[in-house]
Formats: sequence, structure tokens, C-alpha cells
Amino acid sequence: MGRSDNETFTTNLITSGTIITGDITCDSDMRIDGVLSGNLTAKGKIVIGKTGDVKGEIACQNCDVEGSVNGKLTIKGLLSLRSTAKFLGDIITSKLAIEPGAIFTGSCKMNGEKTAPVEKK
Repeated sequence: MGRSDNETFTTNLITSGTIITGDITCDSDMRIDGVLSGNLTAKGKIVIGKTGDVKGEIACQNCDVEGSVNGKLTIKGLLSLRSTAKFLGDIITSKLAIEPGAIFTGSCKMNGEKTAPVEKK
């Protein structure tokens, strides 16, 4: 993920039972098992656990969603909606993986760098 050998990344954790209202910015990875009402920006990977619930915008490198998200996701790399995910909102990502059972209501824009033109027949 573009990290040098000299950088040390840790994972920030918002545990189940924790409720945060406000915006969060971090230079590392983050896992949310609690509730966040606000926007989240991270340079690393964000994981929304099964008990995680986010209402707001998320911007990061990669993201795994197992819980609930209501808002906008802007992901530079891979977004994975796991089978337990419930997502309502808009997605902008380079790569998208949706497991059977995931609930996705909204729009998705793929912004991959190597997009091949669609040929008309």
C-alpha cells in the first residue's frame, strides 16, 4: 500500500459499545466495531466490523464492510462488501467485490485507471 520500511502503521480500534459523533482523520488503518456518526478519512485500510455502524462519508485506500454504512464511500483501491454488509449510499472505487448476501442500495462509479473502451456491435 505504498508504505516504506521506515513507517510503522498501527490499527486504530473503535470497539463495540463505543459511540463517536464527529469527524475522524488518521494516518493508519482503522477498524470500527462501534458507532460513528461523522466522516472518516484514513490513509490505510478501514474495516467496518459486523457490529460497526457508520453514518457519514468514508475515504481511504481499501475498505472491508461487514456491518452497516449509510453515506458515501470513496476508495482508491479495493472495496469489499462482505455477506453481512448493509450499505446505503454512493460508491466511488477502483475495484469492487460484493459477496452473496450483502445488501447494496445506491450508485457505484468505477474509476479504474486502465479502463478499456466498450466496443459496439
